[in-house]
Amino acid sequence: MPVYLYWGEDDFAIANSVKKLQAQVLDPAWLQFNYHKIAADSPQAIIEGLNQAMTPVFGMGERLVWLADTNLCHQKPTEEILSELKRTLEVIPDTAHLLLTTDKKLDKRLGSTKLIQKVAQVKDFSLIPPWKSDLIAAQVKQVAQSKKLKLTPKAIATLAESVGNDTRQLWNELEKLKIYQGDSDRVLDENTVSALVLCNTQNSLKLAAAIKDGDIDRSLGLVTDLINRNEPALKIVATLVGQFRIWTIVKLMQSTGEKDNKVIATAAGINNPNRLYFINQEISSVSTQQLLAVSPLLLELEYSLKQGAEALAILQTKIIELCLVFTSQTQV
Repeated sequence: MPVYLYWGEDDFAIANSVKKLQAQVLDPAWLQFNYHKIAADSPQAIIEGLNQAMTPVFGMGERLVWLADTNLCHQKPTEEILSELKRTLEVIPDTAHLLLTTDKKLDKRLGSTKLIQKVAQVKDFSLIPPWKSDLIAAQVKQVAQSKKLKLTPKAIATLAESVGNDTRQLWNELEKLKIYQGDSDRVLDENTVSALVLCNTQNSLKLAAAIKDGDIDRSLGLVTDLINRNEPALKIVATLVGQFRIWTIVKLMQSTGEKDNKVIATAAGINNPNRLYFINQEISSVSTQQLLAVSPLLLELEYSLKQGAEALAILQTKIIELCLVFTSQTQV
């Protein structure tokens, strides 16, 4: 009874995993008979999907029933649905595969979620938080290896800074690098990556540094460049939030007298405590009060963008305000 539950915001990674599952279980010649994708946002659709999963395979290969965007794991189901789940999940034929996907976090309190988790292979496709650079670098390395692409450690770091947690862009950029590499067995370095890859996230991190330095001209130039490259404004803000979050937590913990780098790194979501050496250099010239003043301004910026404000104009306005925070010389 193969049952799968894929959840998380990374729709590109979910789509790739679905394709792999399709290739694994379906016979292309019998696709139209044995593959069913159902928008599972209603009780009728869910029952239809469960019934399809119980239907014998027609022809060759196996059967795949995909309940897409299901609400089973974040909305309380009706008693009819819960009863049907109990009746069906444990008796699905071995030749049938039931796949459920959702971009929302699972509500593990629900009876339906508990039932599904008992029998399903559950995979978490949540996006890596943009400030967890070590995890992003590990993801870059893993995907590059799957494409048999050799990158130096500095090239991996550069690519991680460039694409951030955007797996779609990561795959696209690695495809580009693979084409560049051709049939050769050479290892690509950071100079090659910098020349071929759009470095939007890297520029967002540079923007955070320029704001922290109170450099208005450089900050405005970077944000204009990002918008001209079609970088989503909310993604720029997410990167700023992540970077300033790390700086603020580290500064706060140090100001309270904490000296254990492992404790500080854990609180800030940093996998490698050795990074604190460089972070300390980055925040040595700013105060705790200045860093704490950033969060409300970023929240206002995010709210304005979600309310439909013109991206470049509101970004420029708020970035000037953010830069002015760091013109104060008060140190704590």
